[in-house]
Amino acid sequence: MSETLLEFLTGGIVGLGWWGMLVVLLVVTQITIFAVTLYLHRSQAHRGVDFHPVIAHFFRFWVWLTTSMITKEWVAIHRKHHAKVETEEDPHSPVTKGIGRVFWTGVELYREARGLRADIEQYGRGAPDDWIERHLYTPHANLGPVLLFAVNAALFGLPGIALWAIQMAWIPFWAAGVVNGLGHWWGYRNFESADTSTNLTPWAFWIGGEELHNNHHAFPSSARFSMRRWEFDIGWQAIRLLQALRLARVLRVAPSLDVRPNIAVPDADTLRALLSHRFQAMTDYQRNVFTPALKEEAAAAGARLRKLLPRRLRRGLVNDGRWLPPESRAHLQQWVEQRPRIRTLVEYRARLSALLEARSHDAGERLKQLQQWCQEAEASGIRALQDYAARLKGYALTTA
Repeated sequence: MSETLLEFLTGGIVGLGWWGMLVVLLVVTQITIFAVTLYLHRSQAHRGVDFHPVIAHFFRFWVWLTTSMITKEWVAIHRKHHAKVETEEDPHSPVTKGIGRVFWTGVELYREARGLRADIEQYGRGAPDDWIERHLYTPHANLGPVLLFAVNAALFGLPGIALWAIQMAWIPFWAAGVVNGLGHWWGYRNFESADTSTNLTPWAFWIGGEELHNNHHAFPSSARFSMRRWEFDIGWQAIRLLQALRLARVLRVAPSLDVRPNIAVPDADTLRALLSHRFQAMTDYQRNVFTPALKEEAAAAGARLRKLLPRRLRRGLVNDGRWLPPESRAHLQQWVEQRPRIRTLVEYRARLSALLEARSHDAGERLKQLQQWCQEAEASGIRALQDYAARLKGYALTTA
């Protein structure tokens, strides 16, 4: 074998060393992550941001080249995930399918979901349907990775093939495995949303901001995933940069919550804020009503809180044990029935949740129900519940 051929096989046309190849790997995989989180997720699935046609098509081309995923299919599967979250119809819920299956074989679950063509048509509306989509990206989805293989091999030689293999595994592992799996299994929660979503880390930069998964489930259409001052969403920073360059237009971000002082009766502003921040209201209830009540129960019993009620069951109080095994759920219900004050707090939370989740379009009637709830809560004789109702009345949205 000639020396020239050997150099080509080990370095390709470019002839980068291993450090150079590492830089290329980090750049191209981050572009792939951005194409998924910015274009497929925040723009196409949730319409939180629009991109300049040049940027949008670059992302669409890059997704085709590096993943073979079809925009309409990805959008449909993700929208169905939100619509059917944590049910048997959820395409990739660790609750119903198990964390091991979602984490290690998430890509297989994606393939199963894309085979349900009626769902793709139902949930994939509004996805690109232009000439290039109909004649190249959709019918020849697998051509993209084949082309990428050839380009990598020509540019970088044999190391380029290894680079290609890593690129092919990047999204299946980080998106289908880590976000869809661990993002509903382990981490912290800012919001008591009606699912098991979690934030994997407050500093979200490795997978484009998708680490802030609980924040996203609380406000799905928001182009910004970070919600706390100490959280960082690299995807949002990329959007802000493109916005400054007039290459992106932000359509929706999660509204901020304000608490007005000295509001005697809930008003229309209160109701609007509650409907937008219903998960925040439930989170506040857990932290400011249930937690003090549980501590008081433990003090009265002369026991530590973890002995009075194990942490797993305490977390189950948030949703009446919805995610607990049947035996643990029955144990929790029995425990609640034996404690009248805790039972009262559970009933008040259930009423408030039903009020906020109702599909009624009669805002006037819903406001009356909210006013009655606050009045009864303030007359309950339970200090934590009274304080919560007084604060709730002052909820309002702010653009700050």
